[in-house]
Amino acid sequence: MAENALGTDPEWVDELLLGGDPGDVCLRLPDPVDRATLRRLVADARTRLAGAGLRRGGAVALRLPPSLAYVVHLLATWRSGGQAILLDHRLTDHEVDRALERLTPQVVVAPVRTGGGGLRIFHDVTAGVQAYSDRPAGTGHAVIQLSSGSTGPSKVIGRTGADLAAEVLRYTHIDGVALPGERIILLPSMVHVLGLVGGLLYGLHARVELVPPQRLSGDAILAAVAERDTPATVLGVPFHIGLLASTTPTGPLPQLKRMTTGGELVPAAVARAFTDRYGVPLGNMYGMTEVGVIGTDLYGRHRPAIAPAPGIEVRESSTGELWVSCPTNPYVGLADPTRWADGWLHTRDAGAVDPDTGLVTIKGRFDSQVSVGGMKVDLTEVESTLTGLPGVASAVVVWDDGITAYVQPDGPLTTDALDELLAQRLAGYKRPRNLRLLDQLPRTTTGKLVRSATALRAAGS
Repeated sequence: MAENALGTDPEWVDELLLGGDPGDVCLRLPDPVDRATLRRLVADARTRLAGAGLRRGGAVALRLPPSLAYVVHLLATWRSGGQAILLDHRLTDHEVDRALERLTPQVVVAPVRTGGGGLRIFHDVTAGVQAYSDRPAGTGHAVIQLSSGSTGPSKVIGRTGADLAAEVLRYTHIDGVALPGERIILLPSMVHVLGLVGGLLYGLHARVELVPPQRLSGDAILAAVAERDTPATVLGVPFHIGLLASTTPTGPLPQLKRMTTGGELVPAAVARAFTDRYGVPLGNMYGMTEVGVIGTDLYGRHRPAIAPAPGIEVRESSTGELWVSCPTNPYVGLADPTRWADGWLHTRDAGAVDPDTGLVTIKGRFDSQVSVGGMKVDLTEVESTLTGLPGVASAVVVWDDGITAYVQPDGPLTTDALDELLAQRLAGYKRPRNLRLLDQLPRTTTGKLVRSATALRAAGS
């Protein structure tokens, strides 16, 4: 594939993702979408994007829920030689506006109508395509993904078309992934790396049908598995394991091949409950937005350890932090050697690498990122938002059986008023589960805020 400013020629979309028999079904939403239909929809979307001002080397911001419209406009952006900026549809207008001001796409695609209820996984969406700016993309990446703290430079992550293509091909060499002719019951959002590459892009490349359930419930997931006779892999995060572990099948499910989970570590009790109920492997996958899949254990043989994915090297630093091979800096506008240096991504995860087997065990986070329902949240972003609100003198945000914020007011303030202000600025999954107002936040003898959850709980009581 020839190189261009976005890492590969846009023909890579045809070569890697949209080729194959025109009559092959690639998506069931629930109506089947074959490759000929998908190619036609992508061509139509390219025309709309061009009419709104997209030019090769420009960027398109996609603010769409998981939907056929999302898939079509994502592929159309890449096929046009454009950069796709992926904005989670659950972000507030405030968060989206800040991201758009920073990244200045040429075109914004957002819903003008969304059907279905809040428990839908895939939505019936009519997309609106609007011009935003006349600037070219700020970087030569094919995709921009925003981790927590998305408007700050340290949280903007870029990957080229070559990066995405390499990861898709990496999946084809992992033992235990869904095979051609099989199905992926897709649960995670395609805005984020597991659903995007491990679900959508790999499925299109490997001729694996993508089947999102009708609703986000255990019964709906099992119904999607049982709907057809072909083998099915459920792809999700630990939250989805809990759903299935608490759901009783109405009959045998010979189609269920395995469940593969990404995101945070799965508690041993939850893993046992799932495997006892369904009798199939519960696979584990570890990855990051910056590099995609890092390691897997799709047969559940080494839990909680994983084996590095083909072509990926994992190193344990002298401080016990995991470093992952990453040839180029994935962060946009950031030159921070504590995050990436000399071809190594510093994961901020604590872990160990077995010198004999090469298996990697993840022990937890070094920094402030936590996972809420499979969504990564940076507690520093929540804290920064809190301290920017009127009536707040200072704040500390910790993980204490959920996101918990301890706030020292500067004048009259109630938790209800605080929660209302946060709802305007942060997506629901980022907002504190618990808000505690303290006359004085505890500090060290040198005046620094105490960040121990135990000490903060004691102060709050």
